Amino acid sequence: MKPNILLITADQWRGDCLGATGHPTIKTPNIDALASEGVVFRRHYGGAAPCSPARASLYTGLYQMNHRVCRNGTPLDDRFDNIARLARRAGYDPTLFGYTDTAPDPRGLSEADLALKSYEGVLPGFTVRQLLPEHEKQWLSWLRIRGYDAAKDRSIHTPEKTGERAATNAPPRYSCDETQTAFLTDEFLRWHSEQDEAWFAHLSFVRPHPPYVVPEPYNTMFSTEQNIGFACAPDREAEAELHPFLAWQLEQQGAKKKKKFLPGTKGRIRDWTTDDFATIRAVYYGMIAEVDAQIGRILDRLRQSGEWNNTIIIFTSDHGEMMGDHWLLGKGGFFDASYHIPLVIRDPKFIKGHGRKVDAFTSAADLMPTIANRLGEGPENHTDGGSLMPFVRGKKPSNWRDAAFFEFDFRDIAKEKAESHFDLPSARCNLAVLRDAAFKYVHFAGLPPLLFNLKDDPQELHNLAEDPHYFQKRLEYAERLLDLRATHLDQTMASLEMTDEGLVRQGGGT
Repeated sequence: MKPNILLITADQWRGDCLGATGHPTIKTPNIDALASEGVVFRRHYGGAAPCSPARASLYTGLYQMNHRVCRNGTPLDDRFDNIARLARRAGYDPTLFGYTDTAPDPRGLSEADLALKSYEGVLPGFTVRQLLPEHEKQWLSWLRIRGYDAAKDRSIHTPEKTGERAATNAPPRYSCDETQTAFLTDEFLRWHSEQDEAWFAHLSFVRPHPPYVVPEPYNTMFSTEQNIGFACAPDREAEAELHPFLAWQLEQQGAKKKKKFLPGTKGRIRDWTTDDFATIRAVYYGMIAEVDAQIGRILDRLRQSGEWNNTIIIFTSDHGEMMGDHWLLGKGGFFDASYHIPLVIRDPKFIKGHGRKVDAFTSAADLMPTIANRLGEGPENHTDGGSLMPFVRGKKPSNWRDAAFFEFDFRDIAKEKAESHFDLPSARCNLAVLRDAAFKYVHFAGLPPLLFNLKDDPQELHNLAEDPHYFQKRLEYAERLLDLRATHLDQTMASLEMTDEGLVRQGGGT
């Protein structure tokens, strides 16, 4: 019997924020229960940030160096295969609830096409059941039907009590049954009741992405005293001394208006104190608990409908969240908090893997090859990731990677802010990270590198790249990064050769 496939992504969910991975505060009973019947990948990393580059890696199985989605608004080359197209070849009608943040390839569009005015296109291959882009108009109209006449724009997120300087855990006007997550869950459950054959669904939840506000009872579920300590220097000035890029990142974010993250507040992010960050983090934990509760509704339905033992469930995120670490909010840069993300896979066919916790380094680029492997469909082009199915089956694959790799491209094509600040061309405004259990190496195309000894400095506070005692280690990791990039150059056509006997495919004969 062909299995159902349910891919759930929760935007901006840190990898350490799961009970199943040992977080002492977070309450995620539903995902933890899923993990007890599946496999938890504790060292799983997104391929890039922010949303569009991260999702491009997840959907195509390619590293950013190959899919070249550099930022929100960079088009995804239409020649690449993806999970929706793969699912369609396998006989499914892959259906989307939410968004994919995929800017379309402009080469097949007219210059007047409105699709060119938004980066929030839909990944080719998906059937859209319920779209929910950043403007949230579909959800807002749903709220108005429910009596919220003021739900005309995203100001509906404004907490009931806001202050000019301080953060707050005050709830918004809508209830916990009326969140964007609840809205999409309702839409999925309605659609699910209509299905009479094997299905493939992608639920792309916006939470716990900002704004940092959540309804009762989640807004007070966690106190600031339950926070894990922040990984940061004593103050922003000391933090900025680590590296010129971090100094610029702190300056850029600090100048942003606080209302970007918490509607109704005044002033700049630089005004927020560690106490404010602690309040925001407690709210973030509540946002995670709210998403977990809605996922619980979905899992209950699958059990009640008798489909539990024929549904493969994948839960993950696109990228992480700094959440006050290093005095930052959001994502991007080179710190682990922005890229370490959760991954749980439950495949009812392989019970030997159930309850397993994997500490091997895995990547968002592994999901597309994993789904392809499980469905018996080969990707139509080179992929950088590898199938996680051996782990799911309860085995360890041979020759698996021994480090995480992720990238961040900070070019600014429209306004050239980074290019102007660093006096660099766009093509040199990028960084790549190689990180194993012992060290983390950050290579910039046009700026000095960083090296962290993670065993002695797990919070990434001390750059050893210029320490003579670590020059050999720096060289070792730089060479490993160069080897990785050379190995993962696109092999789609490189693995073919024209001969006297015709076209030869590497490993596949003529």
